[in-house]
Amino acid sequence: MPAGTMFAKFKSTNVAASTATQSVADGNPITQYFEIGKPVACAGPELVWRIHDAYRKSDNKECSVFIFEKKIAEKLHKPRRKETITELLKSSVKTLERFRHPRILQIYHTVEESADTLAFASEPIFASLSNVLAFHESKTYETPNMTPAASGAAAAQAQAAANTLPQRPAHAKEYNFLDMELKYGFLQLTEALAYLHYSGHVIHRNVCPSSILITKRGIWKLAGMEYVERMNENDLNSSIPCPPWSNRVSKMAQPNLDFMAPETQSTSKCSLLSDMFSLGMVICAVFNNGRPLIQAGNSTSNYAKQMESLDDLVHKLMPRLPIALQEATSRMASRDATARPTAQLLQLIKYFIDTPINALKFLDVVNMKDTQQKSQFYKSTLIEAMPLIPRKLWWQNIWPMLKSEINNNEVLAAVLQPVMLFVQEATLTEYDNLMSATMKIIYNTPKSIQASVTILENLHLIIEKTKPEDVTTDIMPMLFYSFDGSTIQVQSAAVVAVANVFDSIDELSIRRMVLPKVKMVFEKNITDPKIVQNVLMCIERVMDRMERAQVMDEVLPLLANIRIPDPDIIMRTVRIYHKLFVDKTYGLTVETMATNVLPLLIPHTVNPALNFEHYCYLLEVLQQMLEAIDRQQRNKLKLDNLSMASPERHRTLRHQFSTDNMNAPPFNIPNLRIDQRKTSSAEDMARKNSGGSGMLGGWWFGCSPSSPDSNFLRVGNVFPNRRLSDNTLMTPKIRIAPSCASSPGGTPGSGLPTRRHSSIGPQERRGSTINLSPPTYGARGSSGSSLSVPSTSVYVKSPLLYSQKQGGSMPNTSSSVPFLLSSSMQSIRSRRQSTVLSSGPLGSGSGLLQQLGSGMYQLFSGRN
Repeated sequence: MPAGTMFAKFKSTNVAASTATQSVADGNPITQYFEIGKPVACAGPELVWRIHDAYRKSDNKECSVFIFEKKIAEKLHKPRRKETITELLKSSVKTLERFRHPRILQIYHTVEESADTLAFASEPIFASLSNVLAFHESKTYETPNMTPAASGAAAAQAQAAANTLPQRPAHAKEYNFLDMELKYGFLQLTEALAYLHYSGHVIHRNVCPSSILITKRGIWKLAGMEYVERMNENDLNSSIPCPPWSNRVSKMAQPNLDFMAPETQSTSKCSLLSDMFSLGMVICAVFNNGRPLIQAGNSTSNYAKQMESLDDLVHKLMPRLPIALQEATSRMASRDATARPTAQLLQLIKYFIDTPINALKFLDVVNMKDTQQKSQFYKSTLIEAMPLIPRKLWWQNIWPMLKSEINNNEVLAAVLQPVMLFVQEATLTEYDNLMSATMKIIYNTPKSIQASVTILENLHLIIEKTKPEDVTTDIMPMLFYSFDGSTIQVQSAAVVAVANVFDSIDELSIRRMVLPKVKMVFEKNITDPKIVQNVLMCIERVMDRMERAQVMDEVLPLLANIRIPDPDIIMRTVRIYHKLFVDKTYGLTVETMATNVLPLLIPHTVNPALNFEHYCYLLEVLQQMLEAIDRQQRNKLKLDNLSMASPERHRTLRHQFSTDNMNAPPFNIPNLRIDQRKTSSAEDMARKNSGGSGMLGGWWFGCSPSSPDSNFLRVGNVFPNRRLSDNTLMTPKIRIAPSCASSPGGTPGSGLPTRRHSSIGPQERRGSTINLSPPTYGARGSSGSSLSVPSTSVYVKSPLLYSQKQGGSMPNTSSSVPFLLSSSMQSIRSRRQSTVLSSGPLGSGSGLLQQLGSGMYQLFSGRN
């Protein structure tokens, strides 16, 4: 059965629910201090103490109230013995008050007496070990070797006792011990005896299940001090006289015979080792399904007979015990007192050496430690041991102690470490029933810085287990209030908490509360890398629930203010920008990318702190953004061109494809080579003199050396005798025209139309019909063949500047030359024969230059 469900069932109900309880306690002064609830257990000699749940009126502290009804002793015994039992029980409570130890039952209120009852208050009790073992329900009062009359009387007395004694509580029937729980219980009893023996100097004399109480924290406490005997402090190992068990004395006024040491019964003496025998018998009863090895039935003769076979009974039981406990138990149950270990020695056996056990031991005495020891235990020791401790002991042993430390602000931060582990591991039912109320106290109480940070860092775990209405009323106000703190640690933790629980925050709160407060924290700590990173993480997660306008107005300016070159911060910033770019709902425009985003990201491409992976991711995002800008701008410009009115919309295209802006492939004329002209010395001198003479000098000598006219045409094969400096090459005019009238596009006698160069005036248009086509041969054979001119020929018109130097010159048809000298024509005629190429290989036909010369002669003769 889950521990949480078990304890929820036993939680005290309204005091008025139990009318019988009120009637029992009426008249006892203890009711002035405690509100008494229903009975949950019973303990003491013959289980005469009824244990009730209760609360202290002064502080509502949970406790238990023990009530003894005097009429029980009157029914079981003669009336004159009632006072004896009452005094015995009163003295036992006084003795408990005197011994203050974590393993001894703690008394909250001393015994109070009325005419009908005795009552005292103690720490909260779950049940006695006797209730859990439930031996008394199956107990038989067989009395062998008795006469029938005596046997019948004993059976009647046992039946009357069974009808009078309380039955085992229902919750004790459902209680099953864990191995660790038993181990820790036995160790606690050993520690209690060690304290009584070596600090209290007393012998308990009644260590049995009815004297062992289990608290609601699962702690085993030793009580039942009715038969305590004081020892000689100077000789603790010596024996002291003590009365044996007798049929002449009421069994309620004597120790439990089934767990009594044999030397007490045989020699009327007892020692410290007598209690160790009783402890050994308790361990055997636990592993024997709750039945003691000796079941004397309050008969001394039965006790003596069964004691003789005790060694065999112990030997048969050993396989049921843990191996590490077998030797110690067999020695404790020995009839020889000298073979038994002391309580101090028993604590040192291997069975009790265990990390979880050590943690539980410290937890039981944690209230006796100082603040530093407590904090160290809660933060480290307990956290390390909890995974090894069963969950049942979490709720029984650990959680009650943690609850008691909640109001201690000095150790609250340390206590919250294991509390968060409880929150993480608890089921929804366990959290709601056992933890919810305590967590509300934590939310609403002032906390230290570290305690606040711990709560905020684990807020997502708490919200997973908390009801939605409690989240709205308790958790969110605490979260928003944390932003207003003056400490950086709390503010940073609040930012992280928002990022972890943003799904639980409504959109209105995100817009009005979260984002302004996160922005405020960022502005106050803009140079703190940790806070900046936490802010970016928060923004990255809550962006999906923000409106576009708020993202553009609040988030982008915040990102623009980040100046920390930390790689993690840069990468988180890049991811946010990439998210804004990819998710079209944010509407990140190309203008925003170009003006606000790229100028911030591009400098990081040379950040030496970025590794290769970071750099590749950054470059990928930049490329995507640049491609988006390129697509947008190209489409925009194309649409702008199409929308322009005609012919203005074509102005750009006309300019783009005009001849002035075209790079035409070179035009190669056969048999021509263009070299740089070698100038004469006179021209060189003239250029040197005219270097600073302005535009006139430059124009007269063919402009500056960087002018395109500085290159000159040389026809070496045609005019070998002509000096290179006689002519200055002007911009050539090249055209393709039909070679005869019959050619397509040609007109008879019309000649080629001349395109005027920009340097030729409109009144001077002199053309040149020089045919530079290579010769071809007809099909007449080798003799008398004539040159066959192709249908089209290349005509070159080269304007030449007139040179005043002696010698012939090329015909110049440029408008810049006003006249042609006849001497030039004579020079051409005289050199005609030397410049004509020979005919073809067969010696017939005219060459290219012959046609050139004759053509030029006919042209100029015709004009003259």
